[in-house]
Amino acid sequence: MNGLEEGVEFLPTMNNKKLEKPRGPKRWVFVVAILTISLLLSLLVGFLVWHFKSHQFMDAYENSSTPEFTALAKKVKGMLVDIYKQNQDLGSFHKETEIVAFSEGSVIAYYWSEFSVPQYKVDVFEKAMANIEASHYMVQQKARYPEMRIESLVAFPSDPDIIKASRDNSCRYALHAKEGVVTSFSTPGFPNSPYPSNARCLWVLRADADSVISLTFTTFDVEQCTVGNDFVKVYDSLSPVEAHALVKLCGSFNPSYNLTFVSSQNVLLVMLITDAKGRHPGFKAEFFQMPKNKPCGGVLTGTSGNFSTPYYPGHYPPGVDCIWDIKVPRDKNVKVRFKEFFLIEPGIPVDSCTKDYVEINKEKYCGLRNTFVVSSKTNQITVRFHSDLSFVDTGFWAEFLSYDSNDPCPGKFTCTTGRCIDSARRCDGWLDCTDASDEKNCNCTEKQFRCQNGWCKPKYWLCDGVNDCGDNSDELQCQCPAGNFKCNNGKCILENQKCNGRDDCGDGSDEGSCGSDCGQRFYSKQSRIVGGQDSDVGEWPWQVSLHVKGEGHVCGASLISEKWLVTAAHCFREENFIKYADPKLWTAYMGLHNQADRSNNYVQTRSIKNIIRHELFSDFTFDYDIALMELSSPITYTKQIQPICLPDVSHEFPAGKAIWVTGWGATKEEGIGATILQKAEIRMINQTMCNTLLPNQLTPRMMCVGILTGGVDACQARGDSGGPLTSIESNNKMFLAGIVSFGDGCARRNKPGVYTRVAKLRDWIRNKTGV
Repeated sequence: MNGLEEGVEFLPTMNNKKLEKPRGPKRWVFVVAILTISLLLSLLVGFLVWHFKSHQFMDAYENSSTPEFTALAKKVKGMLVDIYKQNQDLGSFHKETEIVAFSEGSVIAYYWSEFSVPQYKVDVFEKAMANIEASHYMVQQKARYPEMRIESLVAFPSDPDIIKASRDNSCRYALHAKEGVVTSFSTPGFPNSPYPSNARCLWVLRADADSVISLTFTTFDVEQCTVGNDFVKVYDSLSPVEAHALVKLCGSFNPSYNLTFVSSQNVLLVMLITDAKGRHPGFKAEFFQMPKNKPCGGVLTGTSGNFSTPYYPGHYPPGVDCIWDIKVPRDKNVKVRFKEFFLIEPGIPVDSCTKDYVEINKEKYCGLRNTFVVSSKTNQITVRFHSDLSFVDTGFWAEFLSYDSNDPCPGKFTCTTGRCIDSARRCDGWLDCTDASDEKNCNCTEKQFRCQNGWCKPKYWLCDGVNDCGDNSDELQCQCPAGNFKCNNGKCILENQKCNGRDDCGDGSDEGSCGSDCGQRFYSKQSRIVGGQDSDVGEWPWQVSLHVKGEGHVCGASLISEKWLVTAAHCFREENFIKYADPKLWTAYMGLHNQADRSNNYVQTRSIKNIIRHELFSDFTFDYDIALMELSSPITYTKQIQPICLPDVSHEFPAGKAIWVTGWGATKEEGIGATILQKAEIRMINQTMCNTLLPNQLTPRMMCVGILTGGVDACQARGDSGGPLTSIESNNKMFLAGIVSFGDGCARRNKPGVYTRVAKLRDWIRNKTGV
């Protein structure tokens, strides 16, 4: 059964103006249903807008223990029960109604109603709830309640999240903002003890009439989204209504991440739902009130300027429509460059833009977008921003620019899309324009080769086993003669030189897999990607997920034998008084693909017997960032669980070589961890280039890998850390080239990730494990 919401609006019988245009927020309510063997239990939440002849909202209505609240609640409940009784398809199923809060509007009453409905009556009940109309009850109610009349009743879908915990008034708080004062609140026990289990905590936040609320979570650490059912939800209402949910939060956030939300009216509701697992500190938040009307949109003139969604970089409020009419001098054209763009709505495809969106030239834009430009062929352009009543994001920050149509990017290269890029990026082998127009019709330099399709690519990408040209012309002439072995660097050597104990290739690929039963995967489907995407089951059989009690997945690791794992030493630093170097805290999951499905038959679980961090590991520089974990008992190899090969000390991974990084870390900077194991193809970067990009940071035990244009990377905050950097070598065997160590953000341009160079620490691994 789909839930329903019921809202009732009462208006004074003598006030025709208010009848035409009622004050207060939109009307909404909701029902949540649970199906049992013989009964359907429906939980109805709603509000009534009650306008009095001679009374207005009073402070006493904010406190449910006052006589004034009790008296008003009794009247409202009586009227609701009467309405239900007058409809046999509702009244016979009604069990309980409770008035839980009031707010201005003149008076808005928020309530719960509970129904018990037999399964065969569900359709009838739904129809009755959806078709209830105020006009049916005006005459009957006028005699009993002469000071008011009903204008309308409205039904909406429910929010299923409220059924995750029972109602408990012991964890309910009411706070009212004070003019010019910032008010703080936090989860019970914060920060010295974790929040309660199996709880539903509610914070009712209010501001003065004609004000709105600005709410900011200054600290946020709740159970990881992929591990349990703990979460925080914020509503633009005093009822937990899905249609007015601003955000749903779980996991942990860096203090620098902006978690500011603004209401559309003078109330907000913060709800914490917890289960019995995974205790965390919770959150600390603060709120204050500010004037309700913030200018939005307008006329922008001049040669350039900036504009953004309301309250950027905080989250924009719900129910907003902003229109900017932009005009530049008549002899110029105008373009809008969106520098930041975040309009993501849960469950809404980025190509539909049916809820929150930006509209320009009759085209809608939404989702997460990199910098993009929209141009006009005249000196005017109109930008419209729309947000609906649910789920908000940080919005956008943009600039408008005037330009000469004959030279739209002075001193720069103009993509055919209108985007301007530095001239040095023209014909550099990287696609900086989204339509690749910067790499077309190029004259290749001596360090480049020309693909058959005309693109210029770095010479060191020739014969590396990757179709860099797009037409495979960089790989077509790379076959070795009969009786020869093809090295990973493209060099051909005699077949009898393979496995002779000498590095005849120069990159170790002729010796790296000799006599080794590792780096194999029983996985037939092959794919090639440039950005990150979900991996398939069994695609990376050496990938390990390391869990900490009470926290879930924390770091990745690589299986190198039946009982040994390789990971990063920095995963075991002491943080928040937790000694992560204690083996008893950790559990290793082998064969895991989906963090939400750890009980799968493919998965093998082991506790940890011993943790060995490199004795020279520097907590400051991250040099020697490697550690070993000994499993409590050997695992059994399967198609989904296999060890990865370790490279020889002499093994070199050449610049430009395609290489893979995998993990369950964040899919964007400051984002939350992935549920499905992610994979991404990146490139080895020349060490000289690495030192230029990351001055005074690299040691011989480190290497940098990535895509210099940005967009693809591991996120080295806990999640991907310790995971494998995998290279395909001779005979299609897979080698552990590196370990995810650290980086400056995630997937930033010219900020490659830094990885521990495993070959340089091969002897140390052998001395400690015998592998």
